Amino acid sequence: MPMVTVNGSTRIVGIIGNPVRHSLSPVMQNAAFEACGLDYLYVPFAVEPARLAEAVSGLRALGVGGFNVTIPHKVAIIPYLDELDVTAEDAGAVNTVLVRDGRMIGHNTDGDGLLDSLKEDLDFVPGTDPILIAGAGGAARGALAALCRAGARMIVVVNRSYDSAALLKEEVNRRYPQVTIEAVPRDGLEKKLLQRTSLLVNTTSLGMHGERIDCIDLSALPASAKVYDMVYSPPFTPLMAEAAVRGIMVSNGLGMLAAQGEKAFRIWTGQSPPKGMMKRVLQALCCP
Repeated sequence: MPMVTVNGSTRIVGIIGNPVRHSLSPVMQNAAFEACGLDYLYVPFAVEPARLAEAVSGLRALGVGGFNVTIPHKVAIIPYLDELDVTAEDAGAVNTVLVRDGRMIGHNTDGDGLLDSLKEDLDFVPGTDPILIAGAGGAARGALAALCRAGARMIVVVNRSYDSAALLKEEVNRRYPQVTIEAVPRDGLEKKLLQRTSLLVNTTSLGMHGERIDCIDLSALPASAKVYDMVYSPPFTPLMAEAAVRGIMVSNGLGMLAAQGEKAFRIWTGQSPPKGMMKRVLQALCCP
């Protein structure tokens, strides 16, 4: 653990969400601040949905340098911000906030963090074959927009609430009309679509407590498919285990967490953390 000395000039950044006890961001960000010799401290703030407005107002009043945003606030926080960066506008969700001169500017580093991790951890680049996204929340929004930007040509969103999936499809399609985006209910996935799927991305929290994603028949996926689970705790989820048994290449969300964290670090400080450091810290924590 990094040794942090707090004084009157220490710049505070952090993360808001509910829950946040499991978050590994404080460890990796504080390690990077120490390595760069920056007088910053990253702390977690547990914020219940009903108190989001109060929390944002309080963080503004306290003069924090910025903060990350995680479940369930990535979309709900938008009305309380002063401005959105193009990445947040594109995704319709915010995971990083910069506070500058009292103004709060929302960014989304999730999507590009996902793309970096897909390339590094799965050697995957979006193309013409279908991509399947499980979930329709804030994380799904960032993933969908980034995959569209990166050249995906067909993306299918499956979610327990079909209405949420359909709304997400409509919003993203307005920005990317060249991409075929489909929304399907959890019991509406056809085997012939799964047989053509190149990538499955779990953007939900299912798997954190041993849950299975029972609406997707992994046996129908081709051996060439890749499975990416944004859940990183536990490091090997039921989804990953089931896919690996079938010979499918898998990855958890540690690479994405590190990549999006590096981008947030740059937004707050204007500097880059040591290359690969955040991921090494995470791997040491999760896979000692």
